[in-house]
Amino acid sequence: MSYLSDFIRFGQASDERSLGSIPQFWQRSLGSIPRLCAGLANASAVRRLSVFMKLYHYHRVVAARLASGIGAVVLAASLGQAAVAAKPNIVFVLADDMGFGDVQALNARSKVPTPNLNRLAGQGMTFTDAHSPSAVCTPTRYGALTGRYCWRSRLKRGVLNGYSAPLLEPGRLTVAGMLRASGYHTSIVGKWHLGLGFQKGADGKIDYAKPVTDGPNEHGFDHSHIIPASLDFPPYVYIENGRIIELPTIDQPAVKFPGFLRRGPRQPGLVMDDCLDDLTRKATGVIEQRAKTDQPFFLYFPLSAPHKPVQPHPRFIGKSKLGLYGDFVMQVDWTVGQVMKAIREAGIEKNTLLIYTSDNGSFMYRRGANEKEDHLSDPTIQAYNETHHTANGDLRGTKADVWEAGHRVPFFASWPGVIKPGSKCARTTAHVDLFATCAEIAGATLPDNAAEDSFSWLPLFRGGDWAKPRAPVINHSAGGMFALRNGKWKLVAGNGSGGREAPKGKPFAKPYRLFDLSSDLGERKDLAQAKPELVGRLTAQLEDIRIRGRSR
Repeated sequence: MSYLSDFIRFGQASDERSLGSIPQFWQRSLGSIPRLCAGLANASAVRRLSVFMKLYHYHRVVAARLASGIGAVVLAASLGQAAVAAKPNIVFVLADDMGFGDVQALNARSKVPTPNLNRLAGQGMTFTDAHSPSAVCTPTRYGALTGRYCWRSRLKRGVLNGYSAPLLEPGRLTVAGMLRASGYHTSIVGKWHLGLGFQKGADGKIDYAKPVTDGPNEHGFDHSHIIPASLDFPPYVYIENGRIIELPTIDQPAVKFPGFLRRGPRQPGLVMDDCLDDLTRKATGVIEQRAKTDQPFFLYFPLSAPHKPVQPHPRFIGKSKLGLYGDFVMQVDWTVGQVMKAIREAGIEKNTLLIYTSDNGSFMYRRGANEKEDHLSDPTIQAYNETHHTANGDLRGTKADVWEAGHRVPFFASWPGVIKPGSKCARTTAHVDLFATCAEIAGATLPDNAAEDSFSWLPLFRGGDWAKPRAPVINHSAGGMFALRNGKWKLVAGNGSGGREAPKGKPFAKPYRLFDLSSDLGERKDLAQAKPELVGRLTAQLEDIRIRGRSR
């Protein structure tokens, strides 16, 4: 019967208030029982039936209907399918450059107010050992969308710019494409940073009147409203479903930190101070619109902040009393609050998985307590005195580094009825795991040639352990430095940060470093010389994962 396949493909819980009383529901939504048994009830009605039965303890209701002898076999079969058909909506919010210490729920010393992220932590699960697949922007986005480490692609170090050629390989399955094939509507609002395929005119220059050829809509997204890259990279344009919505007629001059910008073309309608608000309105609009349908949805919301340019909206300036960066973190927190509000007001909170994390650590350096000049006294300084704020907490290094500050990031997940409020998870995870998680939730099977490094978080959400042992997580720096995490041990396969902290070192240059993160989270005591056999075993594991082309 066709409606049974509809259950499997599109089943989703709807607002309890729409059901009405029992008799009204039967008459208004289902019609006669014979009609239902004949498979003629519309899919929307059948979906509402699945929700109705769950909300009103359907076992007792079914027993009563079965006792009447009407449609026993068909009704029981349809309800059995309905019980597993209500796939949750999935909202994945990815901040840009927010550090582990920027959130009060993770850093009790932080003076930057983050009430919404604190509330999200209280409502769901806090992951204390979550890692971005890279310590910089582009590779993390590739990893999150594909379930595959970016260093397996052509991009071995660094990031793309706003004009770069597309990074996603033709035919490469993304989490959006997998979910769309599983019955989800898929949207992205925010920063793309994976290349777009701008078209050129006869003069060899970009023709902004032409659509891009390789954006999100070519990689599994039904709807997209994006900026090409980080907000400090031109061209400064909004692109919706492949089309640049307004010609970039303004020549944006270069600006120094904190309002760091590179020179390039800009649309009149894209104003830096307003960008995060613009994207937030679009994202919450997607939530509001998709909640009106019976189809589950996936929203990927990669923010533009608190990445440079550090230009919070004027209404936030001065609010944190910790300079523009602190104000910008406050605005990011407000943005998360708007997403949570939209989900709640749409009546879909109980059937929505909301994840918040960051693409890498913060770019704000940490200065000693005796260094008086910092971002608070001079906004052009990209550092805080540690008594004022520690954007990366007590972690070593900064964004771009293979040290923990580069990639250990905030991670909160909320899913009422599945994730226990106020719970914590200390398992080592990586954003490449998003793909396998969404696949398990959607009931999809991972192909052999996709999500090669992805393991499902779903058992962790439920308070358990990995369904099968997770392979060691690979950390990767801006300069191509590798590190391997296996339990409490971290092996750095090189002789420096691989990023910004001196010495930067070189990948695979000796001596390697070894740290016991259970007792030395600040990575101060190198144990490599004391444990050469362990270094050898971990090095072999790293090489195996690199060479095999997969870790799952």
